[in-house]
Amino acid sequence: MVGESRLSKGLVILTFLLPSLIGLILFNIIPIISSAFMSFTDWDMLTNPKFVGFQNYYNVFFNENSIKSIVNTLKYVVGFTPLVICFGLMLAILLNIKITGLDVYRVIFFMPVVISWVVVSLIWIWLYSPDSGIINYLLSLIGINGPAWLQNEHTAMPAVIIASLWKDVGFAAVILLSGLQNIPDEYYESAEIDGANSIKKLFYITLPCLTPILFFLIVTSLITSFQVFDQVFIMTKGGPFGSTRTIVQEIYENAFQMGKVGFACAQAWLLVVIILVVTLVQNILQKRWVHYESK
Repeated sequence: MVGESRLSKGLVILTFLLPSLIGLILFNIIPIISSAFMSFTDWDMLTNPKFVGFQNYYNVFFNENSIKSIVNTLKYVVGFTPLVICFGLMLAILLNIKITGLDVYRVIFFMPVVISWVVVSLIWIWLYSPDSGIINYLLSLIGINGPAWLQNEHTAMPAVIIASLWKDVGFAAVILLSGLQNIPDEYYESAEIDGANSIKKLFYITLPCLTPILFFLIVTSLITSFQVFDQVFIMTKGGPFGSTRTIVQEIYENAFQMGKVGFACAQAWLLVVIILVVTLVQNILQKRWVHYESK
């Protein structure tokens, strides 16, 4: 029977999916629902949760540390996202040039992407060292007395952004490189016949053809930027004077160090809403500037 065949097929599919579904329910869906409920409570993980309504969400906007962490996160997002896209594009163009040993260069520039943030952070802590760091040593050669990068509230966030850029620019470059290699050569040949120079070919051929990939990179970079934590926690621990303290670090410390689980859940859901709104806005705006190739 056709119905029995479909039922048997469905049971077989369900049997293979069951282990993944159980993991999804236990470690994703249930925690998400629980955190939404806990955001309306005052809970320290030891006593029974006490329902407080929207008080936690109110406190998010009127807590000094919470506001400062949101501002710091926005500073990181605004500083990191444009730079990683621009430098990724420039690097992709360079890696698309036909030269000897090109594959080796591509591997070298992509290597930081696969290195853990712990290793990368330790490397940059050494580079930024005010006494023995290479950066300050190079500056001293030209008569500049370099600052204590990670101990200065004015240079700590730019220092973290530079370290993040060094690690992630290779990923953006590889994605953009794949897009560059898919642009037909005929477009450039026709432009050369019409007398277009390299600048015009960049703005009238390369960038329009790369807009779908640029849109993907902008969205993913924004999402990951709002969730910045590892490098900040290792390199500065949110200091100095809270100048690099991000919203995710604030959530972590409130939940696991200060026992304010309900407040931390409210902050986490606020972050979810911010990321959702930013993504939706990008999705609406992409209709104006993203050009998909029609078949």
